[in-house]
Amino acid sequence: MDMRSKPKERNIEGKSSLLNDYCLVLFNDDTNKYEYVVECLIDICKHDPVQAEQCTFIAHHKGKCDIKMGSFDQLEEMKHEFDRRGINTLIYQN
Repeated sequence: MDMRSKPKERNIEGKSSLLNDYCLVLFNDDTNKYEYVVECLIDICKHDPVQAEQCTFIAHHKGKCDIKMGSFDQLEEMKHEFDRRGINTLIYQN
């Protein structure tokens, strides 16, 4: 079975919905200030301040951090906003 096939669907109350099969990843860079990235995570991903700081810390020290799970469409909007603000992210399928 091809793992990159169409996302799995599940029926909830008679409606078909995509599972959270995708992940948005934040990458470390040497351009943006730590505080700016924290602010963007709060604004774009709706992280609370502690979660935003933890994600920024992990990305800074490990090179990347998973910051949000969701459908491709949800994450694509967030990725475009990070791109617009000069922050490097990537969407991958779980």
